[in-house]
Amino acid sequence: MIAQRFAAGVEYDGSDFHGWQVQSHARSIQSTLNAAISTVANEILTTAAAGRTDTGVHACGQVVHFDSVARRSEFAWLRGINSNLPADIAIQWVRAVPPDFHARYSALARSYRYVILNRPVRSALDRHRAWQLRVPIDATLMQFAARHLIGEHDFSSFRAAGCQSKSPVRRIEALEVVRHGDYVVIEVRANGFLYHMVRNIVGSLVRVGTGEAQAAWLVELLALKDRRVAAPTAPSAGLFLAAVHYPDALAFPLPPSRPVWSAEWRDR
Repeated sequence: MIAQRFAAGVEYDGSDFHGWQVQSHARSIQSTLNAAISTVANEILTTAAAGRTDTGVHACGQVVHFDSVARRSEFAWLRGINSNLPADIAIQWVRAVPPDFHARYSALARSYRYVILNRPVRSALDRHRAWQLRVPIDATLMQFAARHLIGEHDFSSFRAAGCQSKSPVRRIEALEVVRHGDYVVIEVRANGFLYHMVRNIVGSLVRVGTGEAQAAWLVELLALKDRRVAAPTAPSAGLFLAAVHYPDALAFPLPPSRPVWSAEWRDR
């Protein structure tokens, strides 16, 4: 029997996982998802993801694909997989896709969201879902600095030492910093990301937001192409894989446009 390829939208709280990829010594999202799908298919299956998130990183718009000879409706896949998943992972949709579809290589761009809780008092509810900063930060200054990063650049200054990408050049299509009450939210869309690139950008933008650096410092960082001169990496807890963008013909459902975990969250 010929296998059918399926794509699925995945949401997860990465707090208790050691990242996406299967690991022999630790709990991973991929291994947990593989086990649930295999149970429904009654065969050993594996998934491929649009992006490999790190330890503690969350997703509201991850996309995966898998192949199976099992004949199930899309609804049966959805209900069956979710019934075999723990509470911190949930499938949002399942679609049959062409055999040449690939969750990673068919993507046109990806969007990440980083959430900062900026107030003097810590939150119990958001301790694993936001970077909690007590010192005031100016989101307007951060947005002014962020515009220097839009476009195609060599992002070596924002590339972690363990990055295995052949080229440090990426194209940021959009980068926005907006304050919602006590929350400062950074949204970035690019054709690809280097290892820790988003968290390293956030760390440097925060340095501008606190007044420790001028907006033009971001231009200097790009020119220096040296990770050592940029700010420390922001914590993983505030980072979300928000969306993966594919050709319109695939017509995948869109993930939520913003996180909704906190009662203090307000629309723009």
